[in-house]
Amino acid sequence: MKLQVTQENLAKALNTVARVANSRGTLPILSNVLLKTIDHRLSIAATNLDIAITQYLGSKIERNGAITVPARLMQDFISSLPEGVLELELNDNKLRVTTDQYQSAINGIAADEFPVMPAITGGTTWAVPAADFKKGLAQTVFAASNDDARPVLTGVYFQSRDGDLFVAATDSYRLSEKKLMRAKKEVSLLVPASAIQDLLRIISDSDEEVSATHDDQQVSFKVGDVTLVARLIEGNYPDYRKLIPAKFATRAKVARDDFINIAKVSSLFARESAGSITIKVDSAAKQVSINAVASQLGENTASAEAEVTGDGEITLNSRYLLEGLGAFSAGTIEFCFNGKLEPCVLRSSESPDFLHIIMPLRS
Repeated sequence: MKLQVTQENLAKALNTVARVANSRGTLPILSNVLLKTIDHRLSIAATNLDIAITQYLGSKIERNGAITVPARLMQDFISSLPEGVLELELNDNKLRVTTDQYQSAINGIAADEFPVMPAITGGTTWAVPAADFKKGLAQTVFAASNDDARPVLTGVYFQSRDGDLFVAATDSYRLSEKKLMRAKKEVSLLVPASAIQDLLRIISDSDEEVSATHDDQQVSFKVGDVTLVARLIEGNYPDYRKLIPAKFATRAKVARDDFINIAKVSSLFARESAGSITIKVDSAAKQVSINAVASQLGENTASAEAEVTGDGEITLNSRYLLEGLGAFSAGTIEFCFNGKLEPCVLRSSESPDFLHIIMPLRS
């Protein structure tokens, strides 16, 4: 293998790909990235056996070949080089990197030992505008669970329903659901949240479209010159639609910025009580107030004006409330609930395609 590639493009590709290389795994090869020439381009790939990312780079190829090299070293080394053209040449499992001022040799492992994710054959394919997809994923993925005890809750669920494609995530304490677009095909897949986090880093503001292809075992997302493949999570996702109340006894329409401010201030006093805050909706005073008590620190009550229907109060985790409010881009939020022990819903008439549910704490 012998080729020329620009430092800027190679560094950017390594930053995209190398983060999935697994340095703690039992297979040493998984801490490497695969460099391979394909169709007059250089492909760079890494995998942890659950997620694989491949990026293609335009390059001037003199000789074809393939090698794997340590991901962390290659990423840090290429990022440290000055901008310009690099020459990469492979000799006996040593990758030589040459510039005007640097001559380096990196020991590699033969490429035929590198694991390959199986190809998806005859799967279902659909595409979505990149900006809409990125926003929808960001609004939902944070609600997925980190607890491997219930694997299905560590995923992000894509589902077609009533002719629309929805994406949802829940950790059983809160839930986010976003309607992405009209669905022409039947979709039901559970993608690891870690893969969605990687996908969010890959999608840039300049990308126009994300293409998804999936079968029963894995999904492939293609964004420009980058492809991410992930194994799907097996299992049945909970029927979360049953959680969403059809009507509410108490509703408050409040400016999102005001709601975030009073929640932030109250959360400072809620640290001692595991983030517990009590939200009171008062129709007579036409306001929403949040109270937090810390026996060692003191207590705080903060209020915001609101359009109110009904009265009531509910106790929530302040972090869940702040993260839920942060997922909205709308200027006004509607905060709705029925009783102290029933789920509360955050929604907005400005973005009817998104809602967030938070389960209450027992006060």
